[in-house]
Amino acid sequence: MTDAADLLDAGERLGAEELRALQLERLRASLRHAYEHVPFYRESFDKAGVRPEDCRTLADLARFPFTTKADLRANHPYGMFAVPRERIRRLHASSGTTGQPTVIAYTDRDLSLWADLVARSLRAAGGRPGDVVHVAYGYGLFTGGLGAHYGAERLGCTVVPASGGMTTRQVRLILDLEPSVIMVTPSYMLTLLDEFERQGVDPRCTSLRVGVFGAEPWTEPMRREIEERFAIDAVDIYGLSEVIGPGVAQECVETKDGLHVWEDHFYPEIVDPVTGEVLPEGERGELVFTSLTKEAMPVVRYRTRDLTRLLPGTARVFRRMEKITGRSDDMVILRGVNLFPAQIEEIVLRTPGVAPHFQLRLTRRGRLDALTVRAEARPDAPPRVREAAARSIAAAVRDGIGVSVDVEIVEPESLERSVGKIRRIVDLRPRGDG
Repeated sequence: MTDAADLLDAGERLGAEELRALQLERLRASLRHAYEHVPFYRESFDKAGVRPEDCRTLADLARFPFTTKADLRANHPYGMFAVPRERIRRLHASSGTTGQPTVIAYTDRDLSLWADLVARSLRAAGGRPGDVVHVAYGYGLFTGGLGAHYGAERLGCTVVPASGGMTTRQVRLILDLEPSVIMVTPSYMLTLLDEFERQGVDPRCTSLRVGVFGAEPWTEPMRREIEERFAIDAVDIYGLSEVIGPGVAQECVETKDGLHVWEDHFYPEIVDPVTGEVLPEGERGELVFTSLTKEAMPVVRYRTRDLTRLLPGTARVFRRMEKITGRSDDMVILRGVNLFPAQIEEIVLRTPGVAPHFQLRLTRRGRLDALTVRAEARPDAPPRVREAAARSIAAAVRDGIGVSVDVEIVEPESLERSVGKIRRIVDLRPRGDG
């Protein structure tokens, strides 16, 4: 049997000094590429008083200006492209759950690189050539489905392009085709688990042995629930459309201790979400990425709004980022108390009678903000259990977070979803507030 280490590619075999030298070489080239071919970056660099040649060390990147999602939208649709439109082979777009979608472009080389990186990620997750991979991410403009698909094929796997939805059929496909790997959002995986049990099938007895979960934040309690109910290894994959899609970072199955960033292609920084100052390694803040090898649409210091910290590598030479559990732009300040959806998720997960699917609704009552937690009931939960669950969640939020909220237990699968993801925060306050 081939040892897992024998499957590593050249980038994964780099030593620390080799990696830093390669990063600097690629960073300088990417800054030149952006400056020379994207008017936005030329104007942005000039305004900040920096030029590509000013980046002499990796630390010099901190002198360059940030890129935000608002910048991408302001240059919609083709303004951020660094190659002629005729060289673009594919266009994707972000899911748009928090605003107007942003258009993402790929050249032939970008698409090949993307497939390589997802293949690397899938291998780090425990996938191997010859595996059957069930892809239940949404296909289409969303990068999840096609990104996972081509990466699995690049690794040498057989792909089942199930996409999202049609939950009953998904269960049938898993039982019939016997995949060993599933790639899906964690919230939809729990929906599949419920469907297995509804059909009277023990989820622990399927062919699945690895689940690769991404596209939304998820917590350690959710990992434990998935692993215990499905008898699989549950690992995290990270990416975002604006940087390339899935395959920016991956958790290794042998350690499950955070996601190794593929630093030979994406340079990470952690900055203070308020000041933008680069923070020392190990401190928690906002994740920022600069692409090192993209052709069609390089990004320089792109602010992801995801909150994490960077740690030394373990299973790979690349640094690790902790699991994303929140975003700087999804923090709710409710009557002076900071609250993140991940805190609510932990409470919902340990509450009997409710599924791990919830939504936070912000409203205004008089002069005060109010928050309602809407959680989906499990299909078999009777009314008395649902009522008890509502009381339990409200008490846990009050006692653990220090703020009072309303709780509604709603019917299964009744919360609004987008590409398999539930929209976590719905702000119904009058425009201009909060």
